Amino acid sequence: MKLDSLSVFMPAYNEEGNIGAAIEKIFTVLKKLGLKSYEVLVVNDGSTDKTETIVKKFIKKYPQLRMITHSPNKGYGEALKTGFYNCKYNYIVFIDSDGQFDFAEVTKLIDKIDQADMVVGYRIDRKDPMFRKINGWGWTLLANILFGISIRDVDCAFKLTKKQVIDSIPHLESTRGGMISPELLARTKNSGFTIAEVGVHHFPRESGKQTGSNLKVIIRSFADLFRLWWKIKVKAHMSNLKTASQL
Repeated sequence: MKLDSLSVFMPAYNEEGNIGAAIEKIFTVLKKLGLKSYEVLVVNDGSTDKTETIVKKFIKKYPQLRMITHSPNKGYGEALKTGFYNCKYNYIVFIDSDGQFDFAEVTKLIDKIDQADMVVGYRIDRKDPMFRKINGWGWTLLANILFGISIRDVDCAFKLTKKQVIDSIPHLESTRGGMISPELLARTKNSGFTIAEVGVHHFPRESGKQTGSNLKVIIRSFADLFRLWWKIKVKAHMSNLKTASQL
């Protein structure tokens, strides 16, 4: 499928070692796609390093580039929400700014967007420490069981969606990084939209530090997942039963 326009956004927190190369890669690829219009948004989530300074330099080079800065840091979930709700074109893709995905593979997602309302990547040969792989496997398994979304890699940070999905589903509420993708996928499916998957290559992080691997954070995230399940699935079901009984 050929798109006329595309919005791309990246969350970024202390990515001074990666953000410049990520921006250059995105613009190189976008120029080859033959789009009539495109934009690139960096959501600077309260970075304390030189991320903001670097992005400002690239804004002078690329008029299609802009930045929204959180102050202070609000977390990955809030960064994604800022991106989704500030993109203007009918198709939106987000990718992390740490260089672990090749933006050139966006063509894989675009090729499937005529078959579904959202296309999500799954990591081929995930290049993360074993602890993160095991945690990711368990997280995806549990999210699939609780929400019935049947996704291979819930948290893969390379997704393409029609803007209609974001405009139609209930406003995303999650603020924590681990929660935002399960909520997005669950609300997308619950609203009657379709989801397709495609494999994307994953690369080792070359600079900066990964977040979200703290054991306490992981435990809180699993607890939050059950609360989200209760709100989206159980309370909604109870409400539907109550409505039906009143008819």
